[in-house]
Amino acid sequence: MITIKAYRGHIRNWEALCAELSVDPSLSREEREAEILVKAYQTWGHEMADHMHGMFAFALYDEEKEELFCLRDQFGTKPFYYYETEDHRLLFGTMIRDILEQPGFDKELNEKMLQLYLSLTYVAGEETFFAGLKKLLPGHYLVFKDGKLEITRYWTPQFAPQEDRSLEDWAEEIHSTLKSIMPEVLAADETAESFLSGGVDSSYVLAMSNVKAVDTCGYEEPRFDESGLAAETAKLLERDCNRCLITPEQYFEIVPWVMKNMEQPLGDASAIAFAIACRATAEHTKICYSGEGADEFFGGYNMYRNAERYGENLKTFYVGNTNIMKEDEKQRILKNYDEKVLPIGLVKDLYEEMEGLDPLTKMSNVDIQIWLEGDIYLNVDKMSTAAGLEIRMPLTDRRIFDIASRMPSRFKVNEEQNKVALRTAAAKVLPEEIAFRKKLGFIVPIRIWMADDRYNQDVRAKFAGETAEKFFNKEEIQAIFDEYVGGNSDNWRKVWTIYTFLVWYEEYFN
Repeated sequence: MITIKAYRGHIRNWEALCAELSVDPSLSREEREAEILVKAYQTWGHEMADHMHGMFAFALYDEEKEELFCLRDQFGTKPFYYYETEDHRLLFGTMIRDILEQPGFDKELNEKMLQLYLSLTYVAGEETFFAGLKKLLPGHYLVFKDGKLEITRYWTPQFAPQEDRSLEDWAEEIHSTLKSIMPEVLAADETAESFLSGGVDSSYVLAMSNVKAVDTCGYEEPRFDESGLAAETAKLLERDCNRCLITPEQYFEIVPWVMKNMEQPLGDASAIAFAIACRATAEHTKICYSGEGADEFFGGYNMYRNAERYGENLKTFYVGNTNIMKEDEKQRILKNYDEKVLPIGLVKDLYEEMEGLDPLTKMSNVDIQIWLEGDIYLNVDKMSTAAGLEIRMPLTDRRIFDIASRMPSRFKVNEEQNKVALRTAAAKVLPEEIAFRKKLGFIVPIRIWMADDRYNQDVRAKFAGETAEKFFNKEEIQAIFDEYVGGNSDNWRKVWTIYTFLVWYEEYFN
């Protein structure tokens, strides 16, 4: 007998799997997906994920083999954690809170993660901020039997550029593939809305969907506010638009709730705005589309245009989308600095795998395997779950990635534009001014707000508090804060990353 011990996710190709595995498609979603997991395991064993599309992390127990089998999807859209106790039991779950209160778990800070966090602003790699508690990495499964743990990597991103196709060929393949995926994303008896910014990814997903309403958030500060562009796109596509106005008071008030529900600290300032948007959206829908994945797959970040210039030097410094604090600065501010704990160590094996690939492919692959899992998907999963909202990401799909993995870099980024082929595909259903609009990103006025004494009192208090004293040389972090308030707005990321760690620590350890 096979028993499901843990599962969270959405199996996208459930109709095809029901037919192949003789599962009754009229079952409720919960019953249907449970039966798919069991029958897929019985049919394909440890290779079952090769046959599944979607977002998933799960644990199955095989009573006959007396074996626990746990798996995380290829991109890590859903998390999975595990912990070996002193008496050789395995604690596991798709949420850290599933594990923290179990007998045998010893809650202790893994302090070396702070050193990595101060550079990356998120928790990258296998370890977590809880000593001994590990993440099952994307594209991996684990087997626990007879007190022994074995982890296997079942999927690795592979890149093999095809040079014999035109830009229009690639755009057409993207478009036709997304068109075939969209009906899988939402069952006939479900309704959804769609998150919408001013960018091409969310606009393209919206245009390819049949949702009737969109959800966007904005600010009173016009230069940071994309909600007007989103409203224009919604009007053009004849969809209703729900706008959530985020105030600085609301933003800072929710930070402890976000860090508690994130379960690990995250220094991505957009995560707070996203949490507010999720809570507002959950008031009128339970399912929402979002456009994550396209930037990393198809060359969406402006820094990717420097890839050729970086060349072979990439492996000496590029650890993913963010790298805000250098080693000499961390050595100054941390009370316990370990010169052996370096961010570049997280990607050393990755660069060995990527030998021979072009620089842009290397950069995007690091982001696919490190940044997406550690920041973007973590944020989407944790904040939507906490808000009671389910987010589905049509562009995060192996079939979409398969196109990107075969596409030469010149169709992703050129001197004038990023995401060239994806934008060309989107232009089939969107006006060119939307499809080729310059990337703004999900920006937040935090660099202005946090320098304002009306809003930064908790930041000041945390920097001067006992928790800061425990980990930091307080005069050094105060100097960073003072320089920021004094006009060096580039320091805001450093201040915010230190602050989010302090808030998170006090939620879990005080």
